[in-house]
Amino acid sequence: QVRLAESGGGLVQAGGSLSLSCAVSGLIFSSYSMAWYRQVPGKQREFVARVANYDNTLYADSVRERFTISRDNARSTVYLQMNNLKLEDTAVYYCSAMRTGTPNYWGQGTQVTVSS
Repeated sequence: QVRLAESGGGLVQAGGSLSLSCAVSGLIFSSYSMAWYRQVPGKQREFVARVANYDNTLYADSVRERFTISRDNARSTVYLQMNNLKLEDTAVYYCSAMRTGTPNYWGQGTQVTVSS
C-alpha cells in the first residue's frame, strides 16, 4: 500500500520560513519524481515544485528563489524548504509521486498559513 505522509505545516508570519517533509512508503522511491502542489479553497490545485529521481528540479515562477525542493532517497523522503513566505503562500500543501508528468499518488495534505 502506497502512503505519502506530509508534515511540517503550521502558522508563520510573513517573511518567515517553514520546512515541509513527505515520508513515502510502499513504492520504489528512487524510481519516482516527487512534487509539491498546493490548493486554496475554491481554486484548482497548483504546481509548486518538482524534483526528478535524478535530482533535476523545477519550480513555479511564484516560488522560485524562495522555495527549495530536495529529496533523500535513503530515507524515502522529499522536502520543501520555504523561505520569505508571503500571504499568498497560504494553502494546503500536497506531496505527490509520479512516474511521468502526472501524479500517481497523493498525500493527505498539510496546512500552511502565513499571517501578516
